[in-house]
Amino acid sequence: MTNNDVLRRIRYTFDFDDSKMISIFALAECTVTREQTSNWLKKDDDEAFQELTDEELATFLNGLINDKRGKKEGDQPIPEKRMTNNDIFKKLKIALNLKNDDVLEIMGFADFEISAHELSAFFRKKGHKNYRLCKDQILRYFLQGVQFKYRDNVYSKVEK
Repeated sequence: MTNNDVLRRIRYTFDFDDSKMISIFALAECTVTREQTSNWLKKDDDEAFQELTDEELATFLNGLINDKRGKKEGDQPIPEKRMTNNDIFKKLKIALNLKNDDVLEIMGFADFEISAHELSAFFRKKGHKNYRLCKDQILRYFLQGVQFKYRDNVYSKVEK
């Protein structure tokens, strides 16, 4: 999955307009223009398309954490220069204030079953004996489940 795909899915899921996207970057103490934001969201074959770097995605996710959970006092986290799917997964889990049970439920919305042990392996430190690399498909299922929960409002459909 590309960084631009992740950004597009988050924008769609939470129905963020350009102003909201810019304000999320600002919460991470980064200034971006409407044109930059627009170019990151364009299709890959568009002439104006710009690739979103790992550092820019990390900045956006840090801003999303600040937006959803409130900005911490003091220095803001320094955005990572290199991001893995594990890092993206972890930042989204933090931003949405999810526990492991919540993540398992969200994965179920995307019709993907994973055990608690497999899930915890994604959040371990790299180098830990039980660390497991999060593949694109796992992150895709998670983002799809988040969309079902937050945009498509699965809860209201289940209750009816």
